[in-house]
Amino acid sequence: MSVLTEKRIVLGVTGSIASYKAADLASKLTQLGAEVDVVLTAAAAQFITPLTFQSVTGRRAYVDADLWGNEGHVLHVRLGKEANLILVAPATANTLAKLAQGRADNLLTLAALTGTAPWVLAPAMDGDMYASPATQANLAQLAERGAHILGPQSGHLASGMTGVGRMVEPAEITAQVRYLLTRGGALAGRRVLVTAGGTQEAIDPVRAITNRSSGKQGYALAQAALDAGAEVTLVSGPTALAAPTGTNLRLVRSAEEMLAEVLEQAKDADALLMAAAVADFRPKASAAQKIKRAGGTPQIELVANPDILAAVTKTRSRKLKAIIGFAAESQDLLQNAQKKLKAKQVDMIVANDISASDAGFEVDTNQVVLVSKQGVQELPSMGKDEVARVVVERLGKFFY
Repeated sequence: MSVLTEKRIVLGVTGSIASYKAADLASKLTQLGAEVDVVLTAAAAQFITPLTFQSVTGRRAYVDADLWGNEGHVLHVRLGKEANLILVAPATANTLAKLAQGRADNLLTLAALTGTAPWVLAPAMDGDMYASPATQANLAQLAERGAHILGPQSGHLASGMTGVGRMVEPAEITAQVRYLLTRGGALAGRRVLVTAGGTQEAIDPVRAITNRSSGKQGYALAQAALDAGAEVTLVSGPTALAAPTGTNLRLVRSAEEMLAEVLEQAKDADALLMAAAVADFRPKASAAQKIKRAGGTPQIELVANPDILAAVTKTRSRKLKAIIGFAAESQDLLQNAQKKLKAKQVDMIVANDISASDAGFEVDTNQVVLVSKQGVQELPSMGKDEVARVVVERLGKFFY
C-alpha cells in the first residue's frame, strides 16, 4: 500500500508562472497514493490547462465555472470537507491575501474556508511583492492560525531579477506533505532512533579508514519510521544523502562520536534501529599533520572501536522496547546473524550478504534475513525502501 493511500488533497493552483511546477507536484503526490483534486483559479488557467492535471492525477481538475455546473452549490463543500489537506502551490500574493482575510470569491477559497483540514501554502511571486508589508502581514496572520508556509526560495524570478520569491521545488513540498499526513500512523507518539552510513577514522587530517556504506538503507528506515508516525532521530555518518523531512538529524564522523550521540539519544528512545556500518578498528593515533610520501611507508597501529550495540544494551532503559541490529556478512550469513543476536542481546538482527550483487553497499536493492527469538524470515530481493517498510512493520509488534 502506498504511503498516502486514502489521503485526499485539494491542490490549489493560482496565477503564477510557477504553475507549471504544480503539474509535477500533482504527479508526485499521486504516485504516493494520494487522491489529488486540483482546483485552478481563473488566472492559473491562463498558464496551464485542467487537462494537464487530469492527465497526471487521473481525476477531474476544477475551475471556477464548475461552481455553477451540475454539482453547483455543494461542490466547494464536498472538496473542503473531504480533504485531509489543502495545498496551495503556487500561492500568489492575491490568494494569500484572500485566505488571510477570509474572502471566498472563487472555488479555491470557498473550498479552503469550508473544510477544517490543515493548510500548506507555497508562496510564489516577485521579490518586491513578497517583501511588501502587506504580504508579510498576511503570511504572519496565516502562520499564526496554523498554516504551514513553505518558502519561498531565493533565485531567478520571472521579472528577470534575482531575489526571494521562487516557489519551493515540488520534491520538497511533497516531502512536507508526506510528513504532515502520516503523523497518525501505527508508531505515532513513539521515538525511534536510527543510525546510518559509515564512519571515518582519521589517519591524518586528509586520510581516513572508512567503508563503502552509502547510508541508503538507514535513511530508508528513517523514512519508513516517519511514515509510520514516529518521531525520528537520525544519527548519520558522512553521506551524500538528504535526510527525510521531519527527522532530527545528528551528524557524526567517527565511531566514538557515534557512540556518544547514540547513548545520549537512546535515553529518550522507544526503539533503536542500528543500521550504521561502524568501523571495527581505528588508528591508535592520528597524525597531526599530513603524512608525506617522502617519509616512507607509515606503520599504522590499529585498536578496536567501541561496540555501540553492546554499550546500548548494557545501559538499556525500560523505555527502550526494541533494539534491532544489522549485520553485513560475506559468509555464513544465518549462523553469524544468530550469533550476533545472542551476543549483542538485541531483539532482532537484519542480516544481508554483501557479496551479492543486488544487496549490501551502494546499490538500491537489498536481500535480507530477519533473525529473532521468534524465528527466521527470509525476504526476497527488493528495494531498500521496501525492506525498511517490512522492518518497521516488525518493529511495531514489539509495542503491542
